[in-house]
Amino acid sequence: MTTNDTQLGTPEPARPQGPKASGAKRDRATEGRGRRADQNRRRPAPRPDPQPGTAATTARPEASRPEPGATARRRAERPATPSLTTPRPHPAPPPDTHPDTDPAATTAQPETDTAATTAQPGSDTPATAPGRHTEPSPGPRAAAAAPRATAPTGATAIAHPPSSPATTSDAPERRPRTTPWLALVALVYALVQFVLVVPAFAHALGWDEAVYVSQYDPRVPAAFFSAPRSRGISFLTAPFIAVTPSVPVLRIALTLLSSAALYAAFRVWRPVVGARTTALAALLFAGLWITQISGPQAMPNLWVAFGSVAATGWFLRAVIRREPHANRWLAGCVAVTALFRAPDAVWLALPLIATALFRGRRTLPHLVGGLAIGLAQWVAEAYIRFGSVRERLHVSSATEGDMGLHLNFDNAWSSLNGPLLCRPCTATLHSPGLTLWWLALPVLAAAALAYAVRERRLLATALPVAVAAALAVPYLLMIDYSAPRFLLPAYALLALPVASLVTRLTSRRALILVGLIVAAQFVSQATVLTGVTAATATTNQRYRAAADGLRALGLRPPCLVSGPRALPIAYDAGCASAQIHGNNVSTTVAGILGRAAKVPTAVLTEKGQRPPHYARDWTPYPLHHTRGWTAWLAPAVPQGP
Repeated sequence: MTTNDTQLGTPEPARPQGPKASGAKRDRATEGRGRRADQNRRRPAPRPDPQPGTAATTARPEASRPEPGATARRRAERPATPSLTTPRPHPAPPPDTHPDTDPAATTAQPETDTAATTAQPGSDTPATAPGRHTEPSPGPRAAAAAPRATAPTGATAIAHPPSSPATTSDAPERRPRTTPWLALVALVYALVQFVLVVPAFAHALGWDEAVYVSQYDPRVPAAFFSAPRSRGISFLTAPFIAVTPSVPVLRIALTLLSSAALYAAFRVWRPVVGARTTALAALLFAGLWITQISGPQAMPNLWVAFGSVAATGWFLRAVIRREPHANRWLAGCVAVTALFRAPDAVWLALPLIATALFRGRRTLPHLVGGLAIGLAQWVAEAYIRFGSVRERLHVSSATEGDMGLHLNFDNAWSSLNGPLLCRPCTATLHSPGLTLWWLALPVLAAAALAYAVRERRLLATALPVAVAAALAVPYLLMIDYSAPRFLLPAYALLALPVASLVTRLTSRRALILVGLIVAAQFVSQATVLTGVTAATATTNQRYRAAADGLRALGLRPPCLVSGPRALPIAYDAGCASAQIHGNNVSTTVAGILGRAAKVPTAVLTEKGQRPPHYARDWTPYPLHHTRGWTAWLAPAVPQGP
């Protein structure tokens, strides 16, 4: 019995016989043309895959007519592994060209080519080429249901592993929806301000608020701007106060801005500590009563807190994640913080610069540059108004009560639940049980540091703690009075490691216990907020009543008001203010008498107080609804002819 060539697996060269001699000549000519001629032949119409969901590992686009013998022999000598050589690109077909008629639109066929698997009549081509696998012919139903596998134009089809139906589906992959917890925290923060704070503060501005807002109010003379202050909050409120003098409008605008700033500042930390930790930290900070009451107020400390949180986060993203634009954002945040409060920006930059010296020296130029840009206005004003930076620092220290080593922990503890300013700090602490969080805060921060050391992620936890400690130094160790808003930047930064510690709890009982503690904390803070808001609203209403009383007495701009409570009352009445003693000394007795000879002037005294010696012959007028305040009016200014 004779064994054919197919069984031996050794193909025999095609021999021209009789009338096929001309075809043999064509074969020899084709053999020298190479692979490119075969790839540019017209391909047949695509056929379905014999097995749905399975890639055709041996599929190869072929010509519809029988292959020449030499070409078949050359293909038979190739290895079974498909070639990954990228073919030369071919011109793209016209948009309306059908793939069945366009030679370049080549699709992989799941069946083996007839020229390579079936002996053609009248030729000696082997029935099966060595190294080629022959698939059984699929049934009609399987062929109808099989998808088409399209190969690159002019290239040999490349085998792909079987894929699941989910990956081959044409429907777009849907990402699981995540709850925007941080945005919800910012929204709730705004709602709390609108409900509990804005209505109570819509009557008038406070003392320090009047100083900041009056600087760029076109309707009122600017109040005395003392050396320790910075003009960032004045820049922030200038666009709103230029449009309208309405205090409620200003409160609403600041509420919206503070809520957006809360979201933006803590959003910086999401790539560093995760979404849950970021949202919880923002919630812990926004839940403090002093954070809620500071939102609609024109005060700088809350904005320093936002700037410090954002700057520290961008620093970590520049050092740990090496993000390309993080350094620019870092410089911008430091500059903005310096605009709102220049001394605090210096304390913010110190631990960042110290960290950058050991890790992340590329951030040093941006840190120093941002700080220099932010301090430029403060330095220029120091030379214009005080003669030099050193002189401004000297005057600032005197205004703050001779800054030096003062252990101020007791004053900070006494004013923790109000009042808004404790100077001199003779207040006693109300409801000590509501302040346990303040004592637990350093303990929780230390626990977070210990946990971070064990997990080897110390920098992301230690840096906010270090920056918080630096920002708290001047208010806990260098002055002798206190206000709850002074420590807002420290609270904001310490909320991050505390939240990181909480989110790593895995025990269900521990999570329930922590949730109950946090809920109790929010209830206690709401209780303090209600009491402090009511007291502050009463004081602001007295300012408004005193201003109305002065207008009823005939004081109209231009006018001058002096006295211990003169500054916010003068702003509300549209008058200028001046002081001859205290922390805001801006004139002398001769200066007040000189102004009194030109414009209507009044000196304010509280209940039981006598007027200053230069105003004892002025006419007293009690101011109603002010709890005993009296206005001493200077003699009427003689009218000109």
